[in-house]
Amino acid sequence: MEFFKSLTVWHKRAIAAVVGGAGGYAYYYYIGCMSGTCAITSNPYISTMYGMAMGALFVNSPKKKAIEEINGTDNTATDQKI
Repeated sequence: MEFFKSLTVWHKRAIAAVVGGAGGYAYYYYIGCMSGTCAITSNPYISTMYGMAMGALFVNSPKKKAIEEINGTDNTATDQKI
């Protein structure tokens, strides 16, 4: 696990994009649309690019602390009246 801690954000995005691209292509190959009417899954290039984008966005998902601050569940401000 020490290896993943030493990676930069760009390395994590690249790895996630490659994994997402493989997942997008696998989705096209195993589940894809045969009639050609599906916008994403009828073309292997588009489904691979979509998977890469989803993988890269998954790495940039908000952290737990940011979610707690947005939801107001951060326990540091207990004296505030709502």
